[in-house]
Amino acid sequence: MSILQGKQILLGVTGGIAAYKAALLTRELMKEGAVVKVAMTENATRFIAPLTFQTLTASAVAVDTFSAPEEWEIGHISLAEWARLMVIAPATANFIGKIAGGIADDLLTTCIMAAQAPVLVCPAMNTNMYRNRIVQDNIHRLTEYGYSVMEPDAGELACGAEGPGRLPTVEGIIEEAASILTEKDLRGHCIIVTAGPTREALDPVRFISNHSSGKMGYALALMARRRGARVILISGPTDLAAPRGLTFIPVSTAMEMKDCVMENLKEATIIIKAAAVADYRPLFSASQKIKKQDGTLSLELVRNPDIISEIAELKGNRIVVGFAMETENLVENAERKLKAKGMDLIVANDLNMAGAGFRTDTNIVKIIDSAGTITALPLMDKRDVADRILSRARELFDERRQ
Repeated sequence: MSILQGKQILLGVTGGIAAYKAALLTRELMKEGAVVKVAMTENATRFIAPLTFQTLTASAVAVDTFSAPEEWEIGHISLAEWARLMVIAPATANFIGKIAGGIADDLLTTCIMAAQAPVLVCPAMNTNMYRNRIVQDNIHRLTEYGYSVMEPDAGELACGAEGPGRLPTVEGIIEEAASILTEKDLRGHCIIVTAGPTREALDPVRFISNHSSGKMGYALALMARRRGARVILISGPTDLAAPRGLTFIPVSTAMEMKDCVMENLKEATIIIKAAAVADYRPLFSASQKIKKQDGTLSLELVRNPDIISEIAELKGNRIVVGFAMETENLVENAERKLKAKGMDLIVANDLNMAGAGFRTDTNIVKIIDSAGTITALPLMDKRDVADRILSRARELFDERRQ
């Protein structure tokens, strides 16, 4: 279940061209189960009509501080008290300056000043405006006051300029909202997560790899970051966007992944090896494309390093979590791998089960610890599976520390 399910969110919309994207954000927040009310500045209504948000939320939109109470459900102070989270998207330079200076001269700024809930500010403006020293100082002041301020995306803007200033993606804003509302029970931990496949080059054109999409590893990194951990995500090539707010290290080969893990191992408290690392690599990689010939082609392969075994030898008080994807004898093979490689937990899933395995958003797993305890999870979203894995790893870490 989404962390946003049932959460009361006040969405503030200010007068920028990105205001139309707030309608998409409203819809997606409601899909996550949030209860959304919208407050707009007068300038915002010049870009998008309040009726749009009223239709989406089935609730009147607050614009005018002095409107008669029957025109919208509750007054501006009560609206601030109602919200469990306030999201300002887009937040213009003008609006950021107002709240940084404590100005409350319209309904939305008044709500902000009266807020007891967390406030997420999502800037969107011209690149030069965003880079202006005054705007940057105002953003810095807001973070000092405890507001959460997202970095805008970079790219081509509506005004034709190129650079930072685009409203963060709807997905990014929703993730940040979810993170704000999530208990930070992993604060103080540094968690290394490996994800995705590795690629072992045969020549400049071809490589040996596997079907891993990286979704399980990215879900683990995402949920660990939500729960307050400092996260280092070491990923093979995937089609997934790197999550915000963590250290992202892209790699290609198994050797590169091993080197990155070892370089960061000292800082880690928990290591989760969710990557599908190639067991073998070509003994020789051709410098030019291998041409098709008559007959067969033989490849000589050599073993790649067993990264998780090397980590386990150096783990000390760290918790090491691995994965086992099997097509037969799931528990037996997973337990054998757990013991042979010195892991503390192994997450086993059966590739033959519908909804589990590669390239799905769901998984069906069994979490097995070194004492032989098996926790079988039903079909779940990979983020929920990640939460359960992280909780078990944290429990083991606390037991070991005690």
